[in-house]
Amino acid sequence: MVHLGLTYLGVVVVPSEAFYDVDLYRYWMYLALEHGAWPVLDTPWVYPAGALVPLALPALLTTVSSTGYALGWCALVTTLDAAAVAALLRTGRAHGGRTRGAWWWLAFLAALGPVAVGRLDAVVAPLMVLALALVTRDARWTRLAATLLTAGAWIKVAPGALLLPLAAAARRPLREVVLPAAAVCAVVVGAVAAGGGLGRVAGFLQTQGDRGLQVESVAATGWVLISLARDDVRVALNEELITYEVAGPGTAAATAVLDVLLPLAVAVVAAALLLARRRGRAEEAVLPAALVLLVVLVVTNKVGSPQFLTWVAAPVTVLLTVAAHRRADGAASPVGAPTPRWVVAAAALALAAAGLTQVVFPWGYMALLTGHPAVTAVLVARNMLLVALLTTATAGLVVAVRGGDAGGRRPADAVLPPPPPSV
Repeated sequence: MVHLGLTYLGVVVVPSEAFYDVDLYRYWMYLALEHGAWPVLDTPWVYPAGALVPLALPALLTTVSSTGYALGWCALVTTLDAAAVAALLRTGRAHGGRTRGAWWWLAFLAALGPVAVGRLDAVVAPLMVLALALVTRDARWTRLAATLLTAGAWIKVAPGALLLPLAAAARRPLREVVLPAAAVCAVVVGAVAAGGGLGRVAGFLQTQGDRGLQVESVAATGWVLISLARDDVRVALNEELITYEVAGPGTAAATAVLDVLLPLAVAVVAAALLLARRRGRAEEAVLPAALVLLVVLVVTNKVGSPQFLTWVAAPVTVLLTVAAHRRADGAASPVGAPTPRWVVAAAALALAAAGLTQVVFPWGYMALLTGHPAVTAVLVARNMLLVALLTTATAGLVVAVRGGDAGGRRPADAVLPPPPPSV
């Protein structure tokens, strides 16, 4: 029902606003299948080469009908999300029959609106849910989780960040994470090379590097506010990438700072994971670190596209599913143990941010671009929620690394199921 509603909104109500990218996918596939001009293989592209696979699947139905392609795209996303929900429910059965994670996931998608299915991120988000659910249910699934995340990274880069916590928690990182990831990379690069596009296989990195400060990004908040009162700060269209960016004094410097800040923040999380591994707490840090990494990729990103919030939803929904934890003496906590407070706070913040994001996009986007004060205020509130979410997730990661109590509970032990008793 959630996906039927989102499909109706995107295909019928606001197709030009919410599903513009989906029709762009159709056009790319039309050029590829009808005229032999393949992105990456024949021309530079904004996405990694693996994105061709999900874009090509709906094209098997049609490349000339916008509605037909959009319906095929929504069917693909619905199938992937259904698999994610099934994984959440199965994982929840190992934790006292918890279904809250699956319900929250559906509520989040509904709150985010049609953009939750009308972008390429709608394909990688359920892949992240599947990978995290697998690895938290049983460490023996780490190889498959690493494979899924690497495949997702060749569609949209964000899932690749989650290989860091997987490697930190794996007993044999090289065998369980690095080799499966390398194998996927070899397959993708080999396929691109066979198609004659080896020289463009990393071209998406250059395209992203040329971006400016997108109007919805957290870092652009100050300039968006200033643009309401000053003429030297404006919102302009980047015609090459078809995105709206802020331009004015200081925006170029801010973009340069973000280019350094984002990898630096990821390095800090990696250092925290290394510390957790040395302390024997890497397993407890997997999901908190995954959440911090993905929120960092949103908050410190010069691109602030609304669909990025689906990245954040993946670790949150798994955290809600596996919230049972072990007592201080190492014994399993009783079924129905309370969810750690920081996880509840993170879920509430993410859900509220999704709802405000839908208000801005697609419903209030044109008003935002023309400087409407009310819509601007909604965007500012959304960005403040994302900063609060980063703070909350960081606190959860600190507890996971250090161990101890948070609000009378042990959220660090709330991540993975207790080990089976020895025989």
